[in-house]
Amino acid sequence: MSGALPIQFDPASLILLNIIMAGMMFGVSLTLKLDDFKRVLKAPIAPVAGLFAQFLLLPLATCLLTWVLRIDPELALGMILVASCPGGSFSNVMTWLGKGNVAVSVSMTAISSLAATVLTPLNFAFYGWLNPHTRAYLTQISLEPGSILLIVLLVLAVPLVLGMLSGRRWPQLAQRSEKPLRVISLLVFLGFVGIAFSNNFALFIERFNSFFWLVVAHNLLALSLGYGMARLMKLPVADRRAVTMEVGIQNSGLGLVILFTFFPEAGGMMLITAFWGTWHLVSGLTLSQIWSRQSRRAEHAQHLAAQRGAEQSL
Repeated sequence: MSGALPIQFDPASLILLNIIMAGMMFGVSLTLKLDDFKRVLKAPIAPVAGLFAQFLLLPLATCLLTWVLRIDPELALGMILVASCPGGSFSNVMTWLGKGNVAVSVSMTAISSLAATVLTPLNFAFYGWLNPHTRAYLTQISLEPGSILLIVLLVLAVPLVLGMLSGRRWPQLAQRSEKPLRVISLLVFLGFVGIAFSNNFALFIERFNSFFWLVVAHNLLALSLGYGMARLMKLPVADRRAVTMEVGIQNSGLGLVILFTFFPEAGGMMLITAFWGTWHLVSGLTLSQIWSRQSRRAEHAQHLAAQRGAEQSL
């Protein structure tokens, strides 16, 4: 087992990170309604398939792969932590850009954010313990699932409820402010990650070859599990895209909150989690553009076929 990598991080910045995360969740929740939760009960197949891949398949596959490949314990725990987080708040935007089913995406985001208050600390503790290569390190960093549960409640559940209440009380204001809040939160979050990396540039360069490819492969695994589960359940194309994005766009910001609060010296875990926060936006945007072009070509082909059919009928 390798020693902990030293990370330079100002503890005072933790307050800012918590505010960023809470702000992102609040912004996403402004347009959420109780109907988004009821939708899961009325049409549960797509959301349930996605949540199954999100909270069971991804953490399990991550644990097994890091175990079999004997990945460095710190890096492996970083991957397990990301895999234990819920879907990221920008999966809805990526789904919309990719011509996916936004209603399914929103429903999954709402449910997974609430489920994460219990499942994120539970999955992280369980799969971190299950992998024998990370078990000793997990014990060394003194994991406290109860404390993690509290911080997840504060940065996910509380802002989600407040956002929904605010959106219900001031619907027009919520509609106008939801998009700017998303954009501002994203820019501030990326700025925070950028500063964290710049303060640890030497470590970033030193470990680049290890964590870069791990994050790329791990994100591809997440996207593939989401898409594969959706295909297995024979979901429509738009639903498949929503499920794929929800599983592939992880809330790595929540992972950073957990890391900087409880494991501030776990540099390897921070490298994995912080780079996820950048890379999944790159992969998500790329995939959404591919899907968008496919949809436009399909629509164009249908239009031409309809036009030819009309001409032949004359």
